[in-house]
Amino acid sequence: MAAEGHAAAGHGPSAGEYIIHHLTHNQNHKQSAIVDFSVFNLDSIFFAVLLGIVGSFLLWKAASKATSGVPGRFQAAVELLVEMVDSQAKGIVHNATSRKLVAPLALTVFVWIFLMNSMDFLPVDLLPLIFQKITGHEHAYLRVVPTADLSVTMGLSVSVLLICLFYNVKIKGLGGWIHELFAAPFGDKVFLYPINFLMQMIEFVAKTVSHGMRLFGNMYAGELIFMLIALMGGAVAAGGLTGPALFLGHIVAGTVWAIFHILIVALQAFVFMMLTLVYLGQAHDAH
Repeated sequence: MAAEGHAAAGHGPSAGEYIIHHLTHNQNHKQSAIVDFSVFNLDSIFFAVLLGIVGSFLLWKAASKATSGVPGRFQAAVELLVEMVDSQAKGIVHNATSRKLVAPLALTVFVWIFLMNSMDFLPVDLLPLIFQKITGHEHAYLRVVPTADLSVTMGLSVSVLLICLFYNVKIKGLGGWIHELFAAPFGDKVFLYPINFLMQMIEFVAKTVSHGMRLFGNMYAGELIFMLIALMGGAVAAGGLTGPALFLGHIVAGTVWAIFHILIVALQAFVFMMLTLVYLGQAHDAH
């Protein structure tokens, strides 16, 4: 890598090399083709699983410590969250039996994505530097925001698609769902069957792709902006007034963006959860 050449020469990486390094995943091996399903982003898998365990533990802790008396702050916060998700589920999915699975699923999705998004609040270089110290490899790669990885967000959206297909079959029956694929949205006419089926396939693909891409795009952009702000802080060594001015801009921009990013982190988790409920609600509706 060019960054390694600079390091060997006693110089730090350029801005471009710094960003490329932080946007490179720690993988089991290098990708050898445009599409290679044998390559895994180990950092995304590790942090996604870890935060999933943390989220499950927090919800379990709240449930196990719940009391009928005056709740503590933690219990009150979890109860408000559960009530919010449950009310949204009741308004979208009208099947009470289905909500026994759908409502906890929506709650899990919100908490898990919120925790994964929140990894963006950590200093850009903190965990990568710790990882480099542990491994002893100066150029070790580590990305800590799983939702800034398209494979993670698309994996989540495909999982939602599979659950939607399950409920399509469960609620309408296999024969009823297949008939709907050919009879909707333009009508139950034989000459319209190919068009209806094509439109249904386009709808499934479009919803799944946009579901995952929306979350990925917002979190990837946020991660990139944090890196650019971090580079401003690294300019303190510049001569004249440029260095101090950029460092001051780094502090101001970093503070403002971090505050604004709190809204983005929560909003993107909420949007993904709401779209999950909407798509599952549509799976229960007959055309």
